[in-house]
Amino acid sequence: MENILSNSDFSEGLHLWQPNSCHAFVAAEGSGYHYGVRPHSGSSYAVLTHRTQSWQGLEQDITEKVTLGTEYFIAAYVRVHGEVHEPVGVQATLKFEDESSSTNYLSIARILASQERWEKMEGSFNLTTLPRRIVFYFEGPPPGVDLLIDSVTISYKEVKVPSKVETIIKNPHFEDGLKNWSGRGCNICRHEFTAYGNVRPLNGSYFASATGRVHNWNGIQQEITGRVQRKVLYEISSAVRIFGSASDTEVRATLWVQEHGRERYVGLAKNQASDKQWTHLKGKFLLHAPFSKAVIFIEGPPAGIDILVDGLVLSPARKLQAAPCPKIENVIYGANLLHNSAFTRGLAGWSPMGSCRLSIQTEAPHMLSSILRGRASQQHILATNRTDVWMGPSQVITDKLRLHVTYRVSAWVRAGSGGHGRHHVNVCLAVDNQWVNGGQVEADGDQWYEIKGAFKLEKQPSKVTAYVQGPPPGVDLRVMDLQIYPVDRKARFEYLKEKTDKVRQRDIVLKFQGSNAVNLLGSSVRIQQTENSFPFGSCIARHNIENEDLAEFFVKNFNWAVFENELKWYHTEAEQGRLNYKDSDELLEFCEKHKIQVRGHCLFWEVEDSVQPWVRSLQGHHLMAAIQNRLQSLLSRYKGRFRHHDVNNEMLHGSFYEDRLGRDIRAYMFREAHKLDPSAVLFVNDYNVEDGCDTKSTPEKFVEQVVDLQERGAPVGGIGVQGHISNPVGEIICDSLDKLAILGLPIWITELDVAAENEHLRADDLEVFLREAFAHPAVGGIILWGFWEMFMFREHAHLVDADGTINEAGRRYLALKQEWLTRVNGNVNHQGEFKFRGYHGSYTVEVDTPSGKVARSFVVDKDSRVQVITLNI
Repeated sequence: MENILSNSDFSEGLHLWQPNSCHAFVAAEGSGYHYGVRPHSGSSYAVLTHRTQSWQGLEQDITEKVTLGTEYFIAAYVRVHGEVHEPVGVQATLKFEDESSSTNYLSIARILASQERWEKMEGSFNLTTLPRRIVFYFEGPPPGVDLLIDSVTISYKEVKVPSKVETIIKNPHFEDGLKNWSGRGCNICRHEFTAYGNVRPLNGSYFASATGRVHNWNGIQQEITGRVQRKVLYEISSAVRIFGSASDTEVRATLWVQEHGRERYVGLAKNQASDKQWTHLKGKFLLHAPFSKAVIFIEGPPAGIDILVDGLVLSPARKLQAAPCPKIENVIYGANLLHNSAFTRGLAGWSPMGSCRLSIQTEAPHMLSSILRGRASQQHILATNRTDVWMGPSQVITDKLRLHVTYRVSAWVRAGSGGHGRHHVNVCLAVDNQWVNGGQVEADGDQWYEIKGAFKLEKQPSKVTAYVQGPPPGVDLRVMDLQIYPVDRKARFEYLKEKTDKVRQRDIVLKFQGSNAVNLLGSSVRIQQTENSFPFGSCIARHNIENEDLAEFFVKNFNWAVFENELKWYHTEAEQGRLNYKDSDELLEFCEKHKIQVRGHCLFWEVEDSVQPWVRSLQGHHLMAAIQNRLQSLLSRYKGRFRHHDVNNEMLHGSFYEDRLGRDIRAYMFREAHKLDPSAVLFVNDYNVEDGCDTKSTPEKFVEQVVDLQERGAPVGGIGVQGHISNPVGEIICDSLDKLAILGLPIWITELDVAAENEHLRADDLEVFLREAFAHPAVGGIILWGFWEMFMFREHAHLVDADGTINEAGRRYLALKQEWLTRVNGNVNHQGEFKFRGYHGSYTVEVDTPSGKVARSFVVDKDSRVQVITLNI
């Protein structure tokens, strides 16, 4: 890593540094350190004083030291001095001056700095254009506050660039004119930097433009048939910008393929592009099915806007070595990281976030829940004079946190005084410049409400502040028993194993009869479970099953399925009256062929953005007629073939149909669906129910919704908890499931995925949810929302890499499925019986008899506590 800054440690005084409209000097060893502050490293640091504006600071010209296409990393140590009672922002900024004398600014790093210690500021940037002049400078603290700066570096890592980039694209940088390129419904041209206001190419000497565009799909394209293969992961990179609009707009790279007589569009990459600088499109794709033709093209902006393209590189993706399992040391599980959380030492350890005022209060016993009455201290912290939503009590916990550890957050809060409505309250973490939600609840002043949440840090922060916020300005906030502590997953797993045994296994008695039975006393018995009958499934798409490896993994490791998009209304009837059931028919035939049960997802979707335009245009009886046609069309076609149907997806997060047709429309959908297909179990289905992060979808609100539907005659048969979760905590998940279970309906985890870039952490998180759900008596099945890389709703959630390699998350899933199969050996007792305890499902038994080994099969169901099975030997 090479530092491009000169005199970065101020050992040469202020040489090459300039104060920006303020005074500056260097405090050095021998001349006395200013304010008694010693340098963070080395023997000197810079002091900026007499600052009358927040933008005043210290700068250095770096015009000749930076190049295009290189990533630069900034690091510096900063602190402040003056009349400050809380940390203040310090920012590193780049100033760009171009030929037209216009000036632009780019913030590249920011941190909260204090008087007490040096804080490390870090950031990064890369340039897509080279203006006439580039100045790097520090700014930020309020006027009158001095700024101290030490050990500044702007570094970059030398990367060996191959002399020629290997790419499937022919003439990728337009050196050979427009050969191999064509316009997709528009004109294309090649340019140097003489057009479009002297736009400079980003790489090489040329760029191309797509002009005369009358549709958003118009652009520049190249046919790549014969140069790409199925089941191979490819990565794409292209630099783009627009011309003809001052507003940013989306530019996309798309692949059109022709498969088995049908055409399909595959989104490869997208980004917001402007007319001011080049933007990079980067993405990956994988094709499952055999195809006869493939064309890649750049599209996206509205008609009339030109697309500029500076090269397109397409090549097989490099297989990256998986990161190792992180080492986690010196963690004290269950110990609260927060100092003085019971407020027995007043405000020691606590400070206000913002200009609010904090005080310690004692709560009246009648205001406390039964849980809180048992606390040794009934004191709480009160935040008043709040002038912004983010103000509240805070505490710095940087040095107490460990990377890759899941922390549970809990707190009890009240907001305002009685009679003024409920307000959102969050436990938050300020992690450098990022905001992390540690849990959320709606609270008022009439009672205490519990917040539950979790978080995990993957990168080392320079500062982490935990604080409570949320109510509007002027609303007081009370906080009691705020805790942040690392979760002991191993201890939880041991408890869950015992719980699983009680919930998922039963006592079985094998009785042997027949001519050989009298001679079986003491004979060896070997029992092997071949399949657990508990539903484990995954979503799947029509084009997925064209990949033989993916299809094999799916059939081998799942016994339930749900279609990703093929049954949704916008897929089966994208245009009014033009029905398309071809994809869902073929997927259903595939599942039935392999004896895989199927959930129907979904009849309707209450979130407006997921409703196709032609349906959104309908009102009144026209919309009602469309709903009736949808129900009749799908349910009469597939009557008896789908075991479940999600009737109206995500009703806690959307209200499209209810807003237009009244509250009873939801129950009507259930009632009509039941009439048309009485055999299907009808589900509600929603997200964020299980983790305490979303006040729209608490378990209590989900229960209220189901009760309301039932009171309106809706035959709700099941509860779908999607499970798109991060940093799962077993106790929080279990608490949510317990609250839902009060309805007495089966709960299914319908769309489970957990995301973590490190596959070992992903495996740990997946295991948490799988064990918790499998051990809960109300859970009837678990459906993953995909398993193969590139075909997941969330990135870094896959169990199988694109090339078919099973990663650590996949191995963990398969290991748990093996753990939940019963294997037992023993001997026949005096009563001619063999007793054991096992999971529900299919079994084989092998018995040694005087005539030789005899094998039989049997099934363990879940109808009674003890099952007696008679086998003829």
